[in-house]
Amino acid sequence: MQSTDNQTTPELDTETSKLLERARRSELILVIGNKNYSSWSMRPWVALVAFDVPFKEVRVLLDQPDTANRIAEYSLAGRVPVLIDGELTVWDSLAICEYVAEQFPDKHLWPKNSAARARARSICSEMHSSFSALRSSMSMDIRASHPGQGRTPQTQADIGRISEIWEECLSQYGHHQFLFGEFSIADAYFAPVVMRFRTYGVFLAPALQAYMERVIAHPAVARWMQEAQDETEVLPNHH
Repeated sequence: MQSTDNQTTPELDTETSKLLERARRSELILVIGNKNYSSWSMRPWVALVAFDVPFKEVRVLLDQPDTANRIAEYSLAGRVPVLIDGELTVWDSLAICEYVAEQFPDKHLWPKNSAARARARSICSEMHSSFSALRSSMSMDIRASHPGQGRTPQTQADIGRISEIWEECLSQYGHHQFLFGEFSIADAYFAPVVMRFRTYGVFLAPALQAYMERVIAHPAVARWMQEAQDETEVLPNHH
C-alpha cells in the first residue's frame, strides 16, 4: 500500500475518537488490514493472540477510496499494522512485535535462550527485508487455491532459502516442533509464508511439510484463517 500524500491530519470520526480514548486508558489497539490479504497485519496479530496479550482489533479495509485517510487517523506512516498504547503509536510489524515482547517479558514471545533469540531475530529481519519475488508472485490470499502458479526462478530461490532457514532452526533449536521449540514471534512471522505455500501448492520435504501443518493447526493461526474465510471483500490486483 502506498503512503498517503495528504499532509494534513484528517478530522477524526466519532468511532476513531472513542478508540483513541480507549488507547489513552492503556488498552492496546491493533489496526490491521483485511485478514485474507494483509500478511504484515497477520504477523503481530498472531503473536498477540498466541501469547494472550489483550488488545482491541480495528480492521481497515485495504484498497478502498478512504483507506489512506482511515489509516492516517492512527498513523501518518500510511500503512498497517499499527499498534497504539496510550499516547504511543508503534508501526511496522517487527517493531510492534519487539515492543509487545518488551512490555510482556514474562510471556517470552522470543526464545528464552540468547543464541536462539539472536537467530530468531535474524530470520525475522531477513523475512522483513527479503523474499520480494515470493511476495510479488505469490501474494497472500488465504481463501484462494492456485497450485503451481507463481513459480518464477526468483520465487523458487526464495522458497529454497526459506526451506533452508526452517531446516536449520527446526534441527538446531526446534526439536522438530516449532522453529525454536515453543511457538514464538519467529513462527508468527513466517505464518503468512505458510499461507502462501498452502495457496500455491508448494510442497516441501516431509519435516517441513509437518512444520507447516503445525503452524496451520496453532489456535492463533487457525483463528486468523477462519476469520479470513469469513470475510467477503474481494480486492483487485490479487490473484
